[in-house]
Amino acid sequence: MILNTGGRTDTVQYYTEWLLQRFEEGYVLSRNPLFQSKVTRYELTPDKVDCVVFCSKNYAPILLRLHEITDRFNTYFHYTITAYGKDIEPGVPSIEESIHTLLELEKIVGKQRIAWRYDPVLLTKDYTIPHHLETFAAMAEKLSGHVDRCIFSFVEMYKKLQFNMPELIPLSTQDMDELARGLGAIAAKYGIPIQTCGTNGDFNRYGVHSSGCMTLDILGAANDIEFRPLKHKGLRQGCHCIESRDIGAYDTCLNGCKYCYANTKPQKARENYKLHDSASPLLLGHLNETDTVQQGAQNNFMKGR
Repeated sequence: MILNTGGRTDTVQYYTEWLLQRFEEGYVLSRNPLFQSKVTRYELTPDKVDCVVFCSKNYAPILLRLHEITDRFNTYFHYTITAYGKDIEPGVPSIEESIHTLLELEKIVGKQRIAWRYDPVLLTKDYTIPHHLETFAAMAEKLSGHVDRCIFSFVEMYKKLQFNMPELIPLSTQDMDELARGLGAIAAKYGIPIQTCGTNGDFNRYGVHSSGCMTLDILGAANDIEFRPLKHKGLRQGCHCIESRDIGAYDTCLNGCKYCYANTKPQKARENYKLHDSASPLLLGHLNETDTVQQGAQNNFMKGR
């Protein structure tokens, strides 16, 4: 089983104590986001978890104790660092702070386990195509030689973005082509492999590959292990990732990013955060008498298991 710790919330930045406690106790409970009374239990042991995948915008809170996980499990780290400021990502550290933390993370896990996520790419009157390319180039120069790859995607126009980000300028086909061409050229200049994920469109002519950001090839190469050849079903259209199990919860991230798909609105996340108990096996609250707990399927993907 591939365990995803950060698809629904920034677990590392806001729930580090809970996450480490779950690995120490060896199991976690995950509430079904559609059927709230259905809860799934996953065993957090090396024989049941093939790889632990992280995705965060700030790894600083977990660095000192990250070895508690990396000493026992195969791992891979997605680090999101974008061109946006506090006006769009109010809870996210500055670019300078983020790059510093990424370099500290590299010392612990090695560059082969770190993917720099520059996503989503969106346009406003302040965040123009030239601004993206200038900022991306400055970041790429500093991150060159310190990351496994760069992954970007274009913002998806969810309905709620019409309310959360009225300043958003819809991306045209020409805009996406110009951005892909520019990002591809910059990445090539600094020797950083670059790809899209979850984005329709073929940009291979610009050196931008279309692939999943969480494939068995990527995870295997990063950890020097071999997986069985399995079909990657993906999570949505344009996605080529291997299936994983997410232990987070929606409407719990305090980053407050205006483009976020995982939060209905920042206020709801702040209210839910009050329900968090780091000693609970659930990210939010505790089990109710009406809950049904079932053991989750944890299929092994590695060869020889």
